[in-house]
Amino acid sequence: MKEYILAHDLGTSGNKATLFSTDGCLIGSMTASYPVYYDQTLYAEQNAEDWWQAVCSSTKRLMAEYGVDPADIKVVSFSGQMMGCLPVDKTGKALRRSIIWADQRSKKEAARLAEKIEDAHFYHISGHRNTPSYGIQKIMWLMRHEPEIYSSTYKFLNAKDYIVCRLTGKFYTDYSDANSMGCFDLAGLKWSDEIIAASGIDGDKLPEIVPSTKLIGTLTKEASEETGLACETKVVMGAGDGVAANVGAGSIAPGKAYCCLGTSAWVAATSEKPVFDEERRIVCWAHAVPGLYSPNGTMQYAGGSYQWMNKVLCKEENLLAEREGKTSYELINGEIESCEKGADGVIFLPYLMGERAPRWNPDATGVFFGLKESTTKEQMLRSVLEGIVMNLGICFDILQREVPISEILLIGGAARSHAWQTTAADIFDTTVLVPQYLEEANSMGAAVIAGVGCGIYSDFTAIDRFVRNTEQIEPDPEARKIYAPIREKYENLYQALKPLF
Repeated sequence: MKEYILAHDLGTSGNKATLFSTDGCLIGSMTASYPVYYDQTLYAEQNAEDWWQAVCSSTKRLMAEYGVDPADIKVVSFSGQMMGCLPVDKTGKALRRSIIWADQRSKKEAARLAEKIEDAHFYHISGHRNTPSYGIQKIMWLMRHEPEIYSSTYKFLNAKDYIVCRLTGKFYTDYSDANSMGCFDLAGLKWSDEIIAASGIDGDKLPEIVPSTKLIGTLTKEASEETGLACETKVVMGAGDGVAANVGAGSIAPGKAYCCLGTSAWVAATSEKPVFDEERRIVCWAHAVPGLYSPNGTMQYAGGSYQWMNKVLCKEENLLAEREGKTSYELINGEIESCEKGADGVIFLPYLMGERAPRWNPDATGVFFGLKESTTKEQMLRSVLEGIVMNLGICFDILQREVPISEILLIGGAARSHAWQTTAADIFDTTVLVPQYLEEANSMGAAVIAGVGCGIYSDFTAIDRFVRNTEQIEPDPEARKIYAPIREKYENLYQALKPLF
């Protein structure tokens, strides 16, 4: 009889339920989507009931599709979107829609917090900047603008915390999601009394913090009926999606790093102590592995810039791809690889939606620099790819100064492209590994957290059962001579344009 682990990845566009056997084999997955509500400028909200229904429907469909007996699913755990704010009452009922990570309405609250805690001090307490993206600023907004809901709130939860509550009736969060609330003492792994006092919120409205591997309990009868899972199924807390990905990418010890290439993209490593950058260009998370931390640099619009390039510059490739039964990206990547490295001096700044790490400048814009009469489209396309990876490379260099990194694993949709793989190896100047499953890191991380939490696995090295690397790309020694001066010019270009942005 096979035994299974069920992992739910509660993202922004939907929930993906993935089933793994305990020996690390991916059995299958099902996705259920849900909407984001953008009712006003800067607003982004989701209905917690939509999350729950997505978990229920994807679970039932997954078991039906693969003929799995609910009794054989031993444990369920989670990866979930972070930096949210969902108020619930003592029964776990949501009192309003969740204000999610993308919501930026609480700018005034962030400014009020900055009046009481200097930015650098806030960063060194929490590992993060004081911005409207985090939970504490959103709670402050609710306290000011929706006082009745605030006063009725028993706890403020993130997405996965709410699902754990619906399954077990218990109110918890883990270290990583607590960290995403922006009022977390990173070194002490507890709520920050100083930030909470400065915010003016009631700290008792925050849930108890537990490790990601905490076994919360088993399903209630009602949850069992709604999900189709057995009452005996164990529930393990899980982690925020960015930190679950650390585990799923095998970054569970110092020296191991990964880069996720999606619409946004980030580089992350693992360290034994919190990592702070003097210029606050990167952030640092509490890791899912007890006692470890995850320094991270996330850029706003990486694959998004590539998608923009495809839409605006590559209409011919899209038409041709349709005729030939290919994807436009196959053709584009071929054109990029036909072009010499360095794009004949053309540089692209990928700041089409402002930038997070390492710039933290919402006013930055995209730029093509170095265009000449002789410039080809292929050179422009290559410059977009190189510009994205150079921005990630700045974050990678910051991490390397603090944590020795010998290799980096590439995950995410773009990681299947040979052009992306070789460019990352050359600009990062390190060995690049490519795993068999490029878009399952969150789910695999949640599965390993589940297995460790309920005793199926003795420790996090169980991820080695899941991660199977299929390619290894070494940097081209000649590329160093090409990219070193370009990277210097890239930085000088941004600094020169900064006042104009």
